[in-house]
Amino acid sequence: MEAKIRKVGNSLGLILPKQLVEELHLKTGDKLSIEKKGSGIELQPVDQEFEDWAEAYRQLNKDYKDVLKELSK
Repeated sequence: MEAKIRKVGNSLGLILPKQLVEELHLKTGDKLSIEKKGSGIELQPVDQEFEDWAEAYRQLNKDYKDVLKELSK
């Protein structure tokens, strides 16, 4: 599968092929994680429900760090 890089304003954009969009069940507004892998990149859909949970965990851990430390003893 190939896609062409295009200019979008001052940035570059990539149009995902319809087949890939359908296979990954992507829709407008979905987020993709982008990672550099060697000389290429890897795109993965972001699980927003998990991201929300992870952010809540990070905030709880930050706010109650001392309490959690005491409870772990």
